[in-house]
Amino acid sequence: MAQNMQMRVNPGMVIGMRAIIPGGISIEDFSAVTKLNMVDSKIILDEFIKNDIGSKQDNSYNFEKSDKLKIAVALLEGGFPIDEISIALDWRDFEGLTAEILSSKNFAVIKNLILTKPRMEIDVIGIRLGIAILIDCKHWKRYSTSSLTSAVKKQIERTKKYVEKTPGAIAVPVIVTLYQDRVNFIENVPIVPIFQFSSFIDEFYGNIDQMKTIGKD
Repeated sequence: MAQNMQMRVNPGMVIGMRAIIPGGISIEDFSAVTKLNMVDSKIILDEFIKNDIGSKQDNSYNFEKSDKLKIAVALLEGGFPIDEISIALDWRDFEGLTAEILSSKNFAVIKNLILTKPRMEIDVIGIRLGIAILIDCKHWKRYSTSSLTSAVKKQIERTKKYVEKTPGAIAVPVIVTLYQDRVNFIENVPIVPIFQFSSFIDEFYGNIDQMKTIGKD
């Protein structure tokens, strides 16, 4: 998805993401869904098309499922606050944005890996320099310490299972959240707000000794 887009960032684009669904939409329909006026709606839709997001045929703007994430990434590159972008995404989009950030940092990325016996699913895996980051994406609006602690314990178990099934693997469990102020740790597992995820990855290898690392003995 690496595109060198120079999109003119408009605050209405985050609202506009709500109207980006597979299929065609007119300016009138886009305006009705977003509550933006017709002029702003046309400006936003035309800017998407200009940046190879969607296509236009007659008076219909056509989008695919992946276009919503493309908009999120373009807004991110344009300096728009990542927490505001994330709020406009559903949980699948949220996983996609997490994966896209990893990919942009030259990680090999695997999404929705299923492990069996017992069945477990890992949302996003990023692998680089022989270390796998196993991420559980939590698109919760609110969470307590107990719910986060439970999520951490489950992610540790998933990570142990992944290492068990992956010869030579070294892995770090991580939780990425939407609504949180700063990076926290529970049982040495980092809990990272999405708006700090990019900088967390930049500093990951320098701070890895502070994190729970799981590898075969």
